[in-house]
Amino acid sequence: MFDLKNKVAIITGARRGMGKSHASVLAKAGAKVVVADISQEDCEMVVEEIKKQGGEALAVKCDVTKKDDIDNMVKVAMEKWRKVDILVNNAGICQFKPFLELTEEEWDRTLDINLKGYFLCAQAAAKEMVKQKSGAIVNIASIAMGQMGKGMAGLAHYSASKGGIAALTKTLALELAPYNIRVNAIAPGAIDTPMSASIKMDQKALEATLAMIPLHRMGKAEEVSNLVLFLASGASSYITGSTVIIDGGWLAG
Repeated sequence: MFDLKNKVAIITGARRGMGKSHASVLAKAGAKVVVADISQEDCEMVVEEIKKQGGEALAVKCDVTKKDDIDNMVKVAMEKWRKVDILVNNAGICQFKPFLELTEEEWDRTLDINLKGYFLCAQAAAKEMVKQKSGAIVNIASIAMGQMGKGMAGLAHYSASKGGIAALTKTLALELAPYNIRVNAIAPGAIDTPMSASIKMDQKALEATLAMIPLHRMGKAEEVSNLVLFLASGASSYITGSTVIIDGGWLAG
């Protein structure tokens, strides 16, 4: 049920961190993977790692704030493999900044990458999925998404974008269900990736974070990737419109 043989998957933000892990795990499950991110060189390095593992992948430079880049990303996948079965919207940024000091430019950049980028990528991929009447879209949100999640001081822009992703996921699930396209989101808590490096470098911040997590550790990227695989595969064939939390119990506390 977790076999993705002959499936084509696009993963954004795949040059490092969780995105790189998602690409690797989906490739190991048999998917042909498009590794997309802002650095062609970094994407090529990920592709080489996947090929060494026996997988099939290609690299595409893509800035998710630019529609032309996104259209090209999907075009490359279609030219190479003639279809798009899976989209993992993973590209994102996170920078702590007090609300009263947050600039318009910082707000716009975060929303452009974290929310507008998801909309543009989902739309481009879904137009191909509609033709084949099947597909799965997995959006990476966050527990910092407000309602049913947490508000987090210093992350007004980030939380707004992630809350928007959860809402967008539900609407897309409704509109795309008639075409047998499932749309779900994942809301990770504290995951050990380059994005969380600032927490790990501050011992007090790390201790405070771990104190809020019942499992008393940060999650691993591959633990999130395993959930991505589940939601992208036939194992989750009756799940759509959901946001699945993976946070070591943080929100249960």
